[in-house]
Amino acid sequence: MLLWLTKYLAQFHAVFEVFNYLTFRSILGVLTSLAFSLLFGPWMIRRLTERQIGQAVRDDGPQSHLSKAGTPTMGGALILLSITLSTLLWSDLSNRFVWIVLGVTLCFGAIGWVDDWRKVVEKNPRGLPARWKYFWQSVVGFAAALLLFQTAQVPAETQLIFPFFKDWVLELGVFFILLTYLVIVGSSNAVNLTDGLDGLAILPTVMVAGALGIFAYASGNINFANYLLIPFVPGSGELVIFCAAIIGAGLGFLWFNTYPAQVFMGDVGALALGAALGVVAVVVRQEIVLFIMGGIFVLETLSVIIQVASYKLTGRRVFRMAPLHHHFELKGWPEPRVIVRFWIITVVLVLIGLSTLKLR
Repeated sequence: MLLWLTKYLAQFHAVFEVFNYLTFRSILGVLTSLAFSLLFGPWMIRRLTERQIGQAVRDDGPQSHLSKAGTPTMGGALILLSITLSTLLWSDLSNRFVWIVLGVTLCFGAIGWVDDWRKVVEKNPRGLPARWKYFWQSVVGFAAALLLFQTAQVPAETQLIFPFFKDWVLELGVFFILLTYLVIVGSSNAVNLTDGLDGLAILPTVMVAGALGIFAYASGNINFANYLLIPFVPGSGELVIFCAAIIGAGLGFLWFNTYPAQVFMGDVGALALGAALGVVAVVVRQEIVLFIMGGIFVLETLSVIIQVASYKLTGRRVFRMAPLHHHFELKGWPEPRVIVRFWIITVVLVLIGLSTLKLR
């Protein structure tokens, strides 16, 4: 939005030319979303508290979580507002990727909002029934996949790229739609499963978003893309602003969500952020790298799948409790120890993911 204004003003003074640089606008994107989160965070927490929109806690979970009952939830709405505002202000709104990514994020946020509202406000423990949740996730996921497939401008946009190998490329054709759907929906639910401890999901999300922003910047620049041997995707560089907005909004939310949390993001935030990471990874053709960098999300999801499968097949549990973070809690790890160690693992995995830019 402001990009159009600064382009017009650049005719009268050269100082406005600086807004044409993605790096400068990405910095402004971080600062805008961070400032919005910090400014309106206390107000939102008060409003949620006044309306008694508090977290319900499972009585079969770790006993340390019982004290969290009633903590304001649905704070993910603040994250989405911050991301949307920052993206609309500093992005090139003629870019199709900006609207696709923002649309997917807000649609998944709406699904999470309905689920949270039914659980917390209407006191329906089932929330949005699983079949309807996955149905609407599938609708949005397939719609985004189909739109990306139909609007693809270069062959690289529908190819599967294998990290660490410069010549390994798989032509997906229409299977691109299925892969994109799986990445978006899978990433959304993986982040949602991870969001079980104070700050556990949000900082890994920020770190992965930052790394994807670097990939987006490189993929959108033909010189960098050719030098690094990654696919050149025209227009993808503009997603740096979106990733920057996630970083700012996430850090602002972490200010209130860090242990002991003053507010939880709820499904409205977790489902949306997971979908956002998935669709950005698809646009910049780094689905496998997302799998690596988001290893904590993957492990949390696998722990649930393994636990359910083992119990149904053998009647035994592999973990003391799933998702995985609860297993370590029940083993006696204090909650902050689990959180920080998972953060450290994410730092390592993100660095491994970024190393694929050169190790080809």
